[in-house]
Amino acid sequence: MTRPDWQKPLDRYSFSADQLAQLDCLLAALERDEHAPTTVRERARALDVHLADSLVALDLDLLRDERDIVDLGAGAGFPGLALAVALPGARVHLVESQRRKCEFIERTAAAAGIENADVICARAEDWADGGARNDVVLARALAAQPIVLEYAAPLLRLGGALVDWRGRRDEQEEEAAALAAAELGLGLSEIRHVEPFAGARDRHLHVWRKTSETPDRFPRRAGIARKRPLGAIAIAASDRNRR
Repeated sequence: MTRPDWQKPLDRYSFSADQLAQLDCLLAALERDEHAPTTVRERARALDVHLADSLVALDLDLLRDERDIVDLGAGAGFPGLALAVALPGARVHLVESQRRKCEFIERTAAAAGIENADVICARAEDWADGGARNDVVLARALAAQPIVLEYAAPLLRLGGALVDWRGRRDEQEEEAAALAAAELGLGLSEIRHVEPFAGARDRHLHVWRKTSETPDRFPRRAGIARKRPLGAIAIAASDRNRR
C-alpha cells in the first residue's frame, strides 16, 4: 500500500499505523473545524507548523521516559496532543485558560481517540492540583522566557524539566531568564538547535531542570508574572546601580 505523502516527514519517529491515524485526525480537525483557534489550518502547513514542530521535542531523551507532562498555554492543542499520541505511556495535561480553546482541544482529543490527555481549563498560576508533581512542562510560543519559567517552576517536581520552544536566540532575554531561574530553583540544562521541518530556521529547545525547591511565594497571583517579570526587575535594578 502506498503511504500518503503527509506521513513521509514523520518517518524518523517510527509511529504505528494507529498513531499515524491519530495524528491524521489532529490535522483533519484543524482543517475542518471552523472554530479551530489557530490561523494555520491548511494541512500541509499545519503538518510543519503544528505537528512537526511539536514532535521535534522527541529529539530530547528526557521526554521518552516521563509520565506526567504539562502543556502550558495549550492553545489549539500543540504540542500536547501530538506528544500524547507519540508517548502513549505518559499522562499529558493541557493547561489552557480560554474556554473556547479548551472545548476545541477536548473535541479534537475525543475525535482522535487520545485517552492519555486531559484538559485543565485554568491559568497556570491557579492550577493548585498540579503543584510540584510533574516530570516535564512544555511551553511553545507562550510568553517571554522569564514569564514561562515562573509559570513552570511551581508545577515541576524536583529534578523535573521545562522544555521551552524558542526562535532566534536573544542574549538579553536569556540573561533575564537566568536571573529569574535563580529565584525559582531552576538551572539551564541545554539549548538544543532543532530543525523540525525542511526550511525551518532559528528553532531552539531550551531545557531547564528544577535543581532546588521553588520558594513558597510562587506562583504569584494570576497576571503578576507578565506585569512584573522576575528577570526584568533584576536587570533594571542592576542597570540603576551601574549609573
